[in-house]
Amino acid sequence: MKLRVLGVLSVLSVLIVIFASTAILASASRELTQELQINRAAALNRLAQVAFDAATEVGDAQQLQAEMDRYSELYGEGVLVRLQTGTLHSGGLSEDRTDVRDALARANLNLNDTTLSPLQPFGSGSEVISRSFGSASQVLGAAVLEVNLDAARQKLRERWLFVGVAAAALAAVLLLGAARVTRWVLRPVHRLNSAVTELEATGRTGQLPEDGPPELRELSRSFTRMARTVSDSIDSQRQLIADTSHQLRNPVGALRLRIDLLQLELHTAREHQAAAGVLAELERVEEILDGVLRLAAAEHRAFEDSARGPQGHPSHGIPALIDPYPILQEEAERAGPAAQRSGSSILLEDPPDPAVHIACNAAELAQMAGELINNAIKYAAGARITVAVRARPDAVAVEISDAGPGLSAEELSAAPSRFWRSPRHRETRGNGLGMTIVDKLAGANGGRLLLAEASPHGLIARIEFPRAEVQPGKGGPA
Repeated sequence: MKLRVLGVLSVLSVLIVIFASTAILASASRELTQELQINRAAALNRLAQVAFDAATEVGDAQQLQAEMDRYSELYGEGVLVRLQTGTLHSGGLSEDRTDVRDALARANLNLNDTTLSPLQPFGSGSEVISRSFGSASQVLGAAVLEVNLDAARQKLRERWLFVGVAAAALAAVLLLGAARVTRWVLRPVHRLNSAVTELEATGRTGQLPEDGPPELRELSRSFTRMARTVSDSIDSQRQLIADTSHQLRNPVGALRLRIDLLQLELHTAREHQAAAGVLAELERVEEILDGVLRLAAAEHRAFEDSARGPQGHPSHGIPALIDPYPILQEEAERAGPAAQRSGSSILLEDPPDPAVHIACNAAELAQMAGELINNAIKYAAGARITVAVRARPDAVAVEISDAGPGLSAEELSAAPSRFWRSPRHRETRGNGLGMTIVDKLAGANGGRLLLAEASPHGLIARIEFPRAEVQPGKGGPA
């Protein structure tokens, strides 16, 4: 958009400079032409008067010739005067030239021609002007004057050069002004675009500065009010979900206690079977409530405590640098008994050498790793689960992969959605919130969750973080 606006303003600026320069140069050409024409017409009139005196015997031809010679010597221009007794020349002007013959023919018809063509800065050659002299009823002769245009052309070229330099300077000023106007107009638009992106990513945005044109200032104020309303609505919804989930735990707990007491009063197998079904559904409700509370905490962490700009650049403080391998080792050991009960095995690969570090909350990394390992145990029963830390020059990945049935390409894109579960796992106990929680916590710590198919089958869950270097002896980021 900046290039388009700047391009339009630049074209307009250049057109203004071209039109103004053209008008100034045309005016300069007319001015020099008129000045030269007036001077030469005055000189021609004087020579015609001297020629008239010579033709009427008031003067003589020798005086006229001397006057013509002085003029040609002074200005370097030829003069030709035709009298009834003969033709006088000076400055090398001859009747052999076509333009001179044409001028004499017009003068013999008592037609004066003292008009010069508009000057052009480039070119060569001269022009002739002529007039007749005599009485009111008789033409006694004609005077032709050669006009040398070189000096006037040189003066016009100098003016062209001056106007060209001035036009270039004016164009530079206008282009600079266009660039500043473009920035002034588009700066609020860019800020608004950044604010929209931030609002989409974090659910909130700061107050926009009110600058630029009045319409954009009003737009910034309106967007700030709208963003505040949206943020408050998101906060209210998130808080409502968390409060509702928390408040439901009390009646659910009371209901579990009553069912436990009721089971003591049951006698038949059918009654115990019905009570067990109710208890299983109650446990499912408790599991969903626990998942919703964990999700609410993860979203609170993502949107409130660690609202971020670009990936890996937190806007509210930098988490401590940690080595992710010991945390993965602890989570793998904790999940070992559950893996044995499902017939799975957990393989913890060796740590990278040298050790790598990431900027992440240790407790949240443990929660993310635990969720992914438990997912693998639950949905890839009997398969081998691999836990590893992968190091690249610019990133570090915490990777949990399994050799289970995996997910299709469509299912991989839908897996981080709330309450999503694969149709093949409908009978497996779960609430469909584990991947969502991991995705939110990963984003809150500057990372991202990536899901991919394993070869030949299975699922790879990878949490990528920007790699952080540690200065020797300081333990801080390089």
